[in-house]
Amino acid sequence: MNKTWLIIKREYITRVKAKTFLISTFLMPLLFIVLIVGVIFITVKSDKEEKVAVGDTNNLLKEYLESRKSMTFEFIDNADTSLLQKGYTAVLLSPGNGINQTDRYQIYTRKNLSVGSEDIISKQINEAVETRLMTTVGGLTKSGLDSIRKQAKTVSLDNKVLGEGEEIKEGNSGVAFGVGYGAAFLIYITLFLYGAMVMRGVMEEKTNRIAEVVVSSVRPTQLMMGKIIGIGAVGVTQFLLWIILIMILSTALGAIIPQDIMQQAANANTQMNQGMPAGASSGAMMAIAKTTHTMGTVNWMLIIPCFLFYFVFGYLFYAALFAAVGSAVNEDPQDAQSLMFPITLPIVFAIIIMINAINQPESSLATWSSLIPFFSPIVMMARIPFGVPGTVPWWQLGLSMALLVAGFLFTTWLSAKIYRTAILMYGKKVTPKEFWKWAFKKS
Repeated sequence: MNKTWLIIKREYITRVKAKTFLISTFLMPLLFIVLIVGVIFITVKSDKEEKVAVGDTNNLLKEYLESRKSMTFEFIDNADTSLLQKGYTAVLLSPGNGINQTDRYQIYTRKNLSVGSEDIISKQINEAVETRLMTTVGGLTKSGLDSIRKQAKTVSLDNKVLGEGEEIKEGNSGVAFGVGYGAAFLIYITLFLYGAMVMRGVMEEKTNRIAEVVVSSVRPTQLMMGKIIGIGAVGVTQFLLWIILIMILSTALGAIIPQDIMQQAANANTQMNQGMPAGASSGAMMAIAKTTHTMGTVNWMLIIPCFLFYFVFGYLFYAALFAAVGSAVNEDPQDAQSLMFPITLPIVFAIIIMINAINQPESSLATWSSLIPFFSPIVMMARIPFGVPGTVPWWQLGLSMALLVAGFLFTTWLSAKIYRTAILMYGKKVTPKEFWKWAFKKS
């Protein structure tokens, strides 16, 4: 055990001190935030105001078609395609106008419109036609119809979930979807990242003949476990540092924001919790309050420990298999790719199943997949944010964890048998048949 600990310590310290670890741990979250802000900034700046000339001599759209911030509609008599050379992005012709002698609305452009612009125009036309029919046929006034629509937009739906003992809790399917998808996708990425790191580490020691020296004083199984646990500890350290960094950034942001703004946000949050109207609170304050209120409905005290559990044991489950592959590869990287395929295939299937499970977390596919160790680290983490024990009963969560631990012990035992034979074998291309023989031969 002492020798295994020395290997763990060596793997951990060597990798934690590496520049790549420090950069990815401390700069990646900041770069990610900068990237998001940059994309939003570029998107906002790239939004240009588009002018659409409208030919509507039969007054099907006039007085009903409304301009928007990014798109202006101008009604022009005898509008035709020549207006495209006079600064107009598009020419919209209602049925029976100019060259449009059909019963459909037609739009003419010099180049294809973006999907967003085409969607805005289509939506505005539909609303204009609806308004015209409601006012001319239904007998409503335009102001009355606008008032009805305004009142309809204020209707909101509160999701209340009955917990244990009929306790009423806040629910939010959108947040559960986002948290589940994010957690599952993060585990998906780390399984590949750290699993490949274990495989490369084993391959380097074998090709450099370092393994021969180490195995002379340490058993192959101890070497494999030391490498797996050491690299896994690096991953856990990185996640914990990210959590601490996020907390520090949040605290620093709270200190920078003026006190009066924070008070307005607190007042808006109180109004929202009490079901009161927004009052004098600005839209920005209500948005901050809504975000705070929504994130507060998430059971972080359950999600964070579950995430760490499924990350650690999911990593251990697959890392042993990656280590076995690394021990069998010599110097040809194509061998590694062919041997990795059976290991990576279940991970890819897991992310495909997760996409279905996150939309239907109680389906048979989601339930059974969250119990099978090959898929459970990804699929179960997508289901947990939807509620425990509501969506995921306690027995399913406990059984999933127990099976994953048992699966880790099995893959470690299996991989250790392959590892101790393959790590000292050079110059021979390993076949799946030999893998099977090494794994199940009697010791």
